[in-house]
Amino acid sequence: MSVRVTTLGNGMRVVTDAMATVETVSVGAWVAVGTRHETKEQNGISHILEHMAFKGTRRRSARAIVEEIEDVGGHLNAYTGRENTAYFAKVLAGDLPLAVDIIADILQNSTFDEQELKRERGVIIQEIHQAQDTPDDIIFDHFQEAAFPDQPVGRPVLGSAELVAGIERQTILDYMRGEYSAARIVFAAAGKVDHDDFAGAAEAAFTGLAQNAAAEAEPLRYRGGEYREARDLEQVHLVIGFEGLSHDDPDHYALAVFSTLFGGGMSSRLFQEARERRGLVYNIYSFSTSYDDGGLFGIYAGTGRAEAAELVPLICAELKRACAAVDEAEVARARAQLKANTLMGLESTSARCEQAARQLQVFGRTIPTEETIAKIEAVGPEDVLRAACRVAASRPTFATIGPGGDIEPLDEIAARLG
Repeated sequence: MSVRVTTLGNGMRVVTDAMATVETVSVGAWVAVGTRHETKEQNGISHILEHMAFKGTRRRSARAIVEEIEDVGGHLNAYTGRENTAYFAKVLAGDLPLAVDIIADILQNSTFDEQELKRERGVIIQEIHQAQDTPDDIIFDHFQEAAFPDQPVGRPVLGSAELVAGIERQTILDYMRGEYSAARIVFAAAGKVDHDDFAGAAEAAFTGLAQNAAAEAEPLRYRGGEYREARDLEQVHLVIGFEGLSHDDPDHYALAVFSTLFGGGMSSRLFQEARERRGLVYNIYSFSTSYDDGGLFGIYAGTGRAEAAELVPLICAELKRACAAVDEAEVARARAQLKANTLMGLESTSARCEQAARQLQVFGRTIPTEETIAKIEAVGPEDVLRAACRVAASRPTFATIGPGGDIEPLDEIAARLG
């Protein structure tokens, strides 16, 4: 078996996925800390921390961090999510010790220099403004907040410009020391890697992590609601959604199949009806987002002002129709798409590294590909209908940005779905 897991003495888990036919390796630390773990006053601190980890340690300057990895042709990056933060690199196999050392260094020895923090606050505020100027990006933050109001999971990952400007160095230090414990980190590698060597290197490199117990995130409370923002734009950007399913829900794969056949590709019902048959949109798709204890199912569309009033009732009608009947042929097509996406992902060291880390965090084990494929293949029309009806039964959430004054109120949208 190519995947192996070891728990180190400090409680950090190490996982590798060996790929004998490649010459590179992807490596990273997935920390089970994100927006869900922030207080209202801290919103955005996980993202600031991710940025500041690259701005200098006791051993390396910010420039040295990037130069050392790029001197060997490698890449170093990170991202912040609502449930986790990741720091990862891709290098030639012989340079794996350097990548391990750099990631361990930034997670244990970052100095959070005051001048670097001042500059980076400005960079992050520019990032926030850029997101706000991108309606097909920021619409999802507003949708999230309307679905989960007054909750950490409903707040934006980037935070607000005001909060970012006010977060101090000591607050970031305290947050990292309190949240970045060994037990909340999975250190993963995929590619040309020897598990025992990698685990030994991790054991030697990660000696300064805190031993704090993992704090519980505030439970999800889906509420549903709406957000409407009038902007002078050429298009109306909108999202209609519902309460979704958690990672370990029995209908998780059934909902994935439904999302694919409903709005997952050019053959999907939404694409065929809204774009190909009626010409109402350029872009329309459905999505399913899962968390540890819940999720979201939604439909995004970008459309013209004149078309928006017709599009929303169409989406509602198509969803009701899909909850009433699906045929084996479209279910089989959706299963094939999901299986292909799963298997194609196995060709990427980066995707396999992240998959192993996230599976270990979410399920407490890595999941063999054969098991995933079997669960997808087991989904039948009756399973798809059950999953679709489960999500569609919840109170809808609606978000729109643009000239959307002709779109009907949320109560009328809900009535169409009832």
